[in-house]
Amino acid sequence: MRLSAEHAHLIRAQALELAGAQARVRLYGSRLHDDLRGGDVDLLLELPSLPANPALLAAQLAGRVSRALHGRKVDVLIDAPGLKQLPIHQIARSQGVLL
Repeated sequence: MRLSAEHAHLIRAQALELAGAQARVRLYGSRLHDDLRGGDVDLLLELPSLPANPALLAAQLAGRVSRALHGRKVDVLIDAPGLKQLPIHQIARSQGVLL
């Protein structure tokens, strides 16, 4: 996994602060592969209930993490009851690593 323990902790902390104590966050995509270089940070935010504004929550988490990672591009998917599920959600759940 190409993410330091410090960065993983920071991402978890930001997710919990924004989404609450029951939120879980997974890293998926190219950052899981040590043999690759570059790439954005792909996150899946798993929530037990539907947030009031999922798009705003995703943007806030992406912005905070991007700033903390010195401008690295961050993509955030939200997985919560009531939200449309796309194939990428299943990929992120099955291949992602819980931070």
